[in-house]
Amino acid sequence: MKAFTVSRYGPDALQLSDVPVPSVGAHDVLVDVRAASINPLDKMVRNGEFKQLLKYKRPFVLGHDVAGVITQVGADVRNFKVGDEVYSRPRDLRIGTFAEFIAIDADDVALKPRSLSFEEAGAVPLVALAAWQSLVDVAQLKPGQKVLVHAGAGGLGSTVIQVAKHLGAYVATTARTNDQDKVRELGAEEVIDFTKQDFADALSGYDVVLDSLGGPNLEKSLTVLKPGGLAISVVGPPDPAFAKQLGQPMLAPVMAFLGRKVRKQAKKLGVHYEFFFMRASGAQLKTLAALYDDGTLRPVLDRTFDFTQTLEAMTYVEQGKANGKIVVTR
Repeated sequence: MKAFTVSRYGPDALQLSDVPVPSVGAHDVLVDVRAASINPLDKMVRNGEFKQLLKYKRPFVLGHDVAGVITQVGADVRNFKVGDEVYSRPRDLRIGTFAEFIAIDADDVALKPRSLSFEEAGAVPLVALAAWQSLVDVAQLKPGQKVLVHAGAGGLGSTVIQVAKHLGAYVATTARTNDQDKVRELGAEEVIDFTKQDFADALSGYDVVLDSLGGPNLEKSLTVLKPGGLAISVVGPPDPAFAKQLGQPMLAPVMAFLGRKVRKQAKKLGVHYEFFFMRASGAQLKTLAALYDDGTLRPVLDRTFDFTQTLEAMTYVEQGKANGKIVVTR
């Protein structure tokens, strides 16, 4: 089959290759890929930013989101059958959605939302799981709490706004001038035009901040939290809990060292900081599918590329041109 693989780490490392169709384990399903979306995580894995933590055996197929049709089920699979339309964010070390087929652990799969096309469904697994897990599992968000979502017009931010609104939060976000109406339609009550105003000067007393930019943006985010508030970053720096999540507790001291600056600043301000790295979950995707089908959530797409244009799609995302999710289709 055709697939886009990484045989060495680096910005130009992704290449179109001929590889065997994946073998199907007893608890796996084989999915004919109809759509896969591009995520910043794809760039980070391709470049080797997680190579000390995620030990991929090269060459490996890249890609973290998929929607498609099951063509084969493993001997122990009971909840799915051939012909089912599904979507998934495969677990780490078993990614590979930039391909014609992928074998996925059945626990990571859910039936595709009926109301969504393959293109739309392929855009949402990673960002929907990240939004749900960060707000529900990590922040334990409650109705009436105040949430700041950075980059609200982007693929992740647009989903976090919707999930936060569904959970009953008051939502503020940062966005460009021409995205003001878009993020308000998604549910943001307060919008900071970051091209004209510093959010740290305009906001205060927030319970939760979801940061997807890192660096100075994360440091300033700590200052808008009320005492005891929580800043969650999806771009780092990592913390000791991340090492445990990856099953490598020996790396916890390294993670502590990398995150010492932001944790020290958070402690000084009387707030908390957590690094967030989402995990695969078919059960949560099933919950989220119901929210897409009843109209609570909706996908936000920028544009689609043909499978043969996967490299161009990656470049488009890396250039910061995307205003929503970028999807590759077959």
